[in-house]
Amino acid sequence: MALKEIRRIIALALSASMLVAVAACGTSDGKDSDASSGSDSTSSATGYDVSGVKKDPQIAKMLPESVTKDGKLTVGMDTSYAPAEFLAEDGKTPVGFDVDFVKAMANIFGLKADPQTANFDSIIPAIGSKYDIGVSSFTITPERMDAVDFVSIFKAGSTWVVKKGNPNKVDTSELCGLKIAVQTGTTQEEEVTKASKQCKADGKSGIEILSNKLQTDVTTNVATGKADVFYADSPVAGYAISQTKGTLQALGEDVGVTKEAVAVKKGDSATDKAVQAAMQELMDDGTYMKILKYWGAESGAVDKAEINPTDING
Repeated sequence: MALKEIRRIIALALSASMLVAVAACGTSDGKDSDASSGSDSTSSATGYDVSGVKKDPQIAKMLPESVTKDGKLTVGMDTSYAPAEFLAEDGKTPVGFDVDFVKAMANIFGLKADPQTANFDSIIPAIGSKYDIGVSSFTITPERMDAVDFVSIFKAGSTWVVKKGNPNKVDTSELCGLKIAVQTGTTQEEEVTKASKQCKADGKSGIEILSNKLQTDVTTNVATGKADVFYADSPVAGYAISQTKGTLQALGEDVGVTKEAVAVKKGDSATDKAVQAAMQELMDDGTYMKILKYWGAESGAVDKAEINPTDING
């Protein structure tokens, strides 16, 4: 298939107009710009209808004034990660199951949801200043827990993805010398970087790491042959495979299932507890699972929202 045609398919496949209820990857405008969530609707353009989720006064009063004073729940997210968070067909409206969680939480708090598009690696440093919280498929790691607090809401593993038929004969037990695409700032980038250092320590060729700000670019690198393989969260990989018309395939089984979480300013215990209470209410009343089922992501469900969990494995 010609390079131009492959790029055209990926651009179309990762657009909201082709959204189906399967697991994860998406589109973004690539700018650190604001994008309002818009109104709730049951259409695939805006996600699961959470208008029935009402304010809970007891939970709402748990939030500090620093969050509530402007009447909005401002959330940083990298909108290139469908079906968790990506942009609708209009190119500016965030949609996805994380977005629906944010809208539902905002309703419980009596606030207006304000999800804002940002590059993944810029979100955590801005929590507590630009953003009230961050919701962007953040895997809980000890390093990130040094920077922010976490409230667990999901679980996901990592998946290796190659071109259909694995033409470059990639073997994930021997990564040295490969060209591997990853998204900047992810745990997958950290793992591949460590593996490359080990390759060199063992006297082998290092890994050529293609680090991209957007997951869509990561996917394109493999589909066009620029990279041998990409490594991403399992929901993201699954969506990329399903939407690229047989261009890609998973390699081996998912590995390292780990909890994902809402990121909160370090030491902000009031917001920690409010987010935990809101998410637990959504889990207990069934809204949480309905949202995940709508997006085909129910396999990543957890039954308890925990603050800074010590057991981060799924």
